[in-house]
Amino acid sequence: MHLTRFTDYSIRVLLYLATKGEQRTTITEIAETFSISRNHLMKIVQELHQKEYLKAIRGKHGGLWLNRAPELIRLGALIRDTEQEMALVECFRDDNACVITPSCRLKPILNDALEAFLGVLDNYTLADLLHGRQSRLAALMRIPTANV
Repeated sequence: MHLTRFTDYSIRVLLYLATKGEQRTTITEIAETFSISRNHLMKIVQELHQKEYLKAIRGKHGGLWLNRAPELIRLGALIRDTEQEMALVECFRDDNACVITPSCRLKPILNDALEAFLGVLDNYTLADLLHGRQSRLAALMRIPTANV
């Protein structure tokens, strides 16, 4: 299983916001922290906003912040929401052209593996990524500890 950069960056954005707490932040701040293209990050933030993981308000008094408590953001759900395609192999796709599909046992096995993978992630939340590490994460992301 390989997660896309979109999902990776989505997790980082939410982790940054969770570490920052109730203080608002900007796309530019996050982009600079993780050395991510601001334009790419804007697409990610827009999708996370549409899926109600975060709040985004434009303008002078705007910014970004979490829309839900970190304890309510399940990693499995986040990955399902941000991955465009969960097809591990061709036979998972609608345009499957593999000639051995009618007799192959790989698809149900990989499907079980994918369900297990996501099932494990469903047991963890964004808060679990922070637990006991919030100060260290704040330091690594250059977030002043007074705001954490």
